Amino acid sequence: MGRLTGKVAIVTGAARGQGEAIARLFVEEGAKVVLGDVLDEPGRTVARSLGSAAAYVHLDVSNESDWEAAVETALRFGPLNVLVNNAAIDPFQSIVDTTLDDYLRVIRINQVGPFLGIKAVIEPMKKAGGGSIINTSSTAGLQGQNGHIAYVASKWAVRGMTKAAAIELGHYGIRVNSIHPGGINTPMANPRGLSKEQLNAGFRDQPIPRIGEPIEIARLAVFLASDESSYSTGGEFVADGGMTAGVFFKRLPTS
Repeated sequence: MGRLTGKVAIVTGAARGQGEAIARLFVEEGAKVVLGDVLDEPGRTVARSLGSAAAYVHLDVSNESDWEAAVETALRFGPLNVLVNNAAIDPFQSIVDTTLDDYLRVIRINQVGPFLGIKAVIEPMKKAGGGSIINTSSTAGLQGQNGHIAYVASKWAVRGMTKAAAIELGHYGIRVNSIHPGGINTPMANPRGLSKEQLNAGFRDQPIPRIGEPIEIARLAVFLASDESSYSTGGEFVADGGMTAGVFFKRLPTS
């Protein structure tokens, strides 16, 4: 408790799933949080449940004026210290089925969104004496994945932007890191609402043989938002159950 006491944060994609888990844990740890999303009613419901420590704003992350409004709302709580660029979409399409419009929609949200978010918080964070920007990439930002051409491209870009921003902003006391979740049980990854047992079957060959839960990513975000990670910037923090650790070779029969 209290690891984020006195901090003010913006969390995007906070109406449900991973973003909601991050926002809830941030408030539990003492932060004031602005929840941004385009899912207005669910977002307002989550914010109301968190009480006076939270506020909801409609935030289309590809829209600069929406970012300005989110920052203004955050500053009502006090100096802005933390940004979690979490909002993303993944249409699960093969290359041949992905139109140019499909591709660009993913890029606008997953890649342009974090870029605009980073730009929007630089001056407020400078005035605050520093801050922490946490960009949600993915294991898809570390390796290729079939059926996710636009998503993979966007998440590799987030990984690179994180490092570029860390280099530029470090002297202002602004740290920038990326989180790389593996499979996490969220509405985006589990749109059909499959049971945990059904989902876990798809992860049985990785070192931790199950899907991850949003709270496990939220705990990592708390660490990066807190002063506990004060010497970490430009880093890649992987929480994937060992998905990207390597290949497990089963022994061949000896006879």
